[in-house]
Amino acid sequence: MPSSTMFDTAIGRCGITWTDDGVVAVALPEPSDEAMTDYLAGFGAVERPVDALAADAIERIVALLDGRTVDMSPIPLVLDVSEFDAAVYTVCSGIPRGATLTYGDIARRLGHPGAAQAVGGALGRNPVPIIVPCHRVLGAGTEVGGFSAPGGTNTKQKILGIEGVPGFDEPRLF
Repeated sequence: MPSSTMFDTAIGRCGITWTDDGVVAVALPEPSDEAMTDYLAGFGAVERPVDALAADAIERIVALLDGRTVDMSPIPLVLDVSEFDAAVYTVCSGIPRGATLTYGDIARRLGHPGAAQAVGGALGRNPVPIIVPCHRVLGAGTEVGGFSAPGGTNTKQKILGIEGVPGFDEPRLF
């Protein structure tokens, strides 16, 4: 049975679900701890003490959200996703901190130049945001595009600002 816990970050309280084999899900800040618990329970998780695998993943997530450059690739993932979604996550995982790609860029890299919406769907289903940095994918013309995590595009913009992506770290008047 998967384990879960919540932890504090620079953007708020996050959560993680894991097994002995790897991370199953990451939850970005929810409106309440109860909502976070419900979300994590959807992965069959029960709250348990953190083991070494989860502690390492949490440390990396916290560091990234504190603005540090962090390599997420050592975190093992246990994902029950389609082959297409897995391919999207692989390309997305290669986007370095401070950089972005568009949904169309990813579709072209996968050899499916007309599949930008399908890429967006795959990223909307991403169970491990931050580890698979779907926040680094923008719409055409650097539009923020969607973000399925609580807080939506505001959360996405906040994370991009933390990572120093040009245009997202300046204060906004409106």
